[in-house]
Amino acid sequence: MNKYKEHIEIDSRGYYGEFGGAYIPEMLYGNIEEIRKKYVQLWNDEAFKKEFDQLLKDYVGRPSPLFLAERLSERYQTNIYLKREDLNHTGSHKINNTIGQILLAKKLNKKRIIAETGAGQHGVATATVCALMGLECIVYMGAVDIERQAPNVSRMKMLGAEVRPALSGSKTLKDATNEAIRDWINNPLDTHYIIGSVVGPHPYPDMVAKFQSVISEEIQVQLAEKTGNKNPDAIIACVGGGSNAAGAFYHYLNEQEVRLIAVEAAGLGVDSGESAATSKLGSKGVIHGSKTLLMQTTDGQIIEPYSISAGLDYPGIGPLHAHIISSGRAEAYSVTDEEALKAAVLATRLEGIIPALETAHAFAALEKIKFEKNEVVVLNVSGRGDKDLANYIKYLESYE
Repeated sequence: MNKYKEHIEIDSRGYYGEFGGAYIPEMLYGNIEEIRKKYVQLWNDEAFKKEFDQLLKDYVGRPSPLFLAERLSERYQTNIYLKREDLNHTGSHKINNTIGQILLAKKLNKKRIIAETGAGQHGVATATVCALMGLECIVYMGAVDIERQAPNVSRMKMLGAEVRPALSGSKTLKDATNEAIRDWINNPLDTHYIIGSVVGPHPYPDMVAKFQSVISEEIQVQLAEKTGNKNPDAIIACVGGGSNAAGAFYHYLNEQEVRLIAVEAAGLGVDSGESAATSKLGSKGVIHGSKTLLMQTTDGQIIEPYSISAGLDYPGIGPLHAHIISSGRAEAYSVTDEEALKAAVLATRLEGIIPALETAHAFAALEKIKFEKNEVVVLNVSGRGDKDLANYIKYLESYE
């Protein structure tokens, strides 16, 4: 990793290296340009930053703790710190981005918010900020995900959101995103689309990464307080689209001594035909408005992904992750359903923290990587496991 010299940042056209850009229908060009110009203006506006930071503090509950997991550290013979995004209001990192984007939507005078969701955490976070700001909220969710993430569907409805099922394709996150884009095309004037991950056309990948960068900003301060060094030896985060990982990696992208470890969903196995391990199985292509790595056939048709984790069940990754993985700046690991379930139970029983299935993939990577005893490893706990209890209980009943 010390040989990696490239300085990583997005260029003026929205590319990280060769990945990114804005591949959009002509009728959405005005919306994307409006967002890009306003977002850049607001990001440099002190009043906007003050309002954003105040809501993160008083409403979300930031900073989220950085916790030394002593029993996990003992098991893996290294120093493991957990960044507790699961303790945020709504139970995941997703609220960081939705707070930023709802403020943007208000500045754009939009009255109607749409979103896509897989695991339901982004849908809940979007419904939450819409309730806070008094805006109409419509969340698109794959019919399969509506069934397997029922608790979050109930939370969205309680918050006043309309949950619309995506009935095409695999009826999961990709299809929910397709439906949200169709809605936006039909309602371009009064609607803002809050994309939940570092995917989509520029400026979304950059904008979402910046709103999530509060994670790594806090890690730097907290680690310096706890260890005397703001830089860990490694950061581990799960990656579907990749917003929690982008946030955890952001302030370390150009700190070459920090290992960035992205963990994807292998489903039933990378080569099983039932997987979402995009960095291993993907090739360059365009999906949902940006050029990235995605799982596709030789003639460019999307290969349906599979993971027990609804939030990782996506055939692509964000262009930032495509760039840092393909260039060698980040390492990618793949974790099966079985490995993730096992890791979730282990983390729960060693530390009393029930992680989301997405986060469980990051915990499972600890079985695959050997760290030295004096190293410091930060694992981003992207969400809590309430929504996944049915899967966990089923797993426990089959083995106990």
